[in-house]
Amino acid sequence: MVEIKEKDIQKAAAEGMDSFLRIFTDSYKAALLGELTSDKMGALNGDQHTLLAYHYFLDEVMVGGFCQLIQNGYGPYIFENPFAKAMRLWGLKDFSKLIYRAKEIYDVHKVDLVKERTEEEFMAMYEEYEAFDEIEETFFEEEELITTLIASYVDDHIEDFATIVKE
Repeated sequence: MVEIKEKDIQKAAAEGMDSFLRIFTDSYKAALLGELTSDKMGALNGDQHTLLAYHYFLDEVMVGGFCQLIQNGYGPYIFENPFAKAMRLWGLKDFSKLIYRAKEIYDVHKVDLVKERTEEEFMAMYEEYEAFDEIEETFFEEEELITTLIASYVDDHIEDFATIVKE
């Protein structure tokens, strides 16, 4: 289990929910030695993977939408794992439905979405995959609430996300 110092969690929590979640995800990335590879997947439990998946989801979708998320290699981590189901189990039913809607597009167009592209071809994806636009807009509108609910879930189940080291 990943260990995090209690004082670091308290400091991060005082800075806000984004910092609070990042203290966990930064620790997970360190445990994975910065690489999300299949041979390192066992270093994290299911809840830790779910939180890390949200971290990647948030960072990628907020900057470049689903096309960027998928082109940067996170499509399988989000859509081919039980991320959407975990969100539902964490109480984020509407967000779970949003992920499933994006997954439907991903599943139908996976071969094309994941293929290597030039910068020009990548930019053209935004016109070709306008089906993601409404889903992205909904996420942008609800992101703060979603992140708040996830931070609350982590706080309420903190022992599932890290071993807290008291000094």
